[in-house]
Amino acid sequence: MVLNRVWMGMFVISLIMGFSKLIFWQDVNILQTMMDALFAAAKTGFELALFMTGTMALWMGFMRIGQDGGAIGIMSRAISPLFSQLFPDVPKNHPAVGSIMMNFSANMLGLDNAATPAGLKAMKDLQELNPDPKTATNAQIMFLVLNASGLTIIPVSILATRAANGSTDPTSVFLPILITTYFATLGGLIYVSIRQKINLFNRTVLLYVGTLTAVIVGFILYLQSHPDDIKTISSIVSNSIMFGFIAFFFALAIRSKIHLFDSFIEGAKEGFQISINIIPYLVAMLAAVALFRSSGAFGDIMDGLKGALMFIGMTSLEFIDALPVIFMKPFSGSGARALMVENMETFGADSFVSNLSATFQGSTETTFYVLAVYFGSVKITNTRYAAGAGILCDVIGGTVAVLVAYLFFM
Repeated sequence: MVLNRVWMGMFVISLIMGFSKLIFWQDVNILQTMMDALFAAAKTGFELALFMTGTMALWMGFMRIGQDGGAIGIMSRAISPLFSQLFPDVPKNHPAVGSIMMNFSANMLGLDNAATPAGLKAMKDLQELNPDPKTATNAQIMFLVLNASGLTIIPVSILATRAANGSTDPTSVFLPILITTYFATLGGLIYVSIRQKINLFNRTVLLYVGTLTAVIVGFILYLQSHPDDIKTISSIVSNSIMFGFIAFFFALAIRSKIHLFDSFIEGAKEGFQISINIIPYLVAMLAAVALFRSSGAFGDIMDGLKGALMFIGMTSLEFIDALPVIFMKPFSGSGARALMVENMETFGADSFVSNLSATFQGSTETTFYVLAVYFGSVKITNTRYAAGAGILCDVIGGTVAVLVAYLFFM
């Protein structure tokens, strides 16, 4: 419901802005610009889904081998004590547990191409437990919010972008991003747990979350003491873990004497079908974002916000120039990345604005993109409070990012 209102609101505001500029400002090109943006968004949506099809088929094939060979079951049993607390409606050793774990692992390592197929597989598995196929379950909402909060240990793409744009210290945003995304994830977990009456003070939850926190802190301290090795270490760790998963899947499948090729093909077929289901939802969201930007509504909102903050007497306004990144991030990761790069070119790659923009970029996932693609893949229309929880993660991430940026970069 919330997603529907947001989508409709973006279209209505964009159309009002477009006709206002045509009538009152005599901008004869505005409607053509908006129409071009709409068609470009439709093309981009289809191309993204088409590109995703190959990746989906590949990883869904591997996931099916892992499932048929018993690897997913072993992974599920290892994590089931925690998942039984966070996902009480999901039976122990259910295939969804392994898919969720794969998705979270890939997200934390910054492996977007590997995270999406596993996430879509998780949604498909969770949908099998859904008594009302059109309405999101508690488990699906918990999974989507934790996914949208975007906990990432190694923001490889952001570090690479900063290096490519001439930053003298591209890894300086590593720690701020990790702190920001951790608090965003923690905030989402707490909010959804309260809504679903989940006890986070359970000994099992505290043990798993505490261990994860210790690992993250230890990893941070190590990388902070070896800043020149961050890219090399992140590449080795990320790829080793993902290839480790594949080797584990194949080893157990061979031991179980299943037909690997047949299993892979069956999984790949599922991946292809999921990619086809995504196209309408992806096109719809990208079209709304493109129209909102091309109409000038987004830029006008930012100018109005800056004026309002100056009016109430705020003197430290350095963060305002970076705000478009965090405002765009819930709708379009590529759009936010483009704004981040634009700030680097305008203010300098190592400026406060650019550092904060990079921290914003790594703070959370693209909330509405995730909601549209993941819920769209299983044709859920009633997302309940998932969108609101995702936005809360964005607000927490954005707020913490500003505070951390002033602490680290001012």
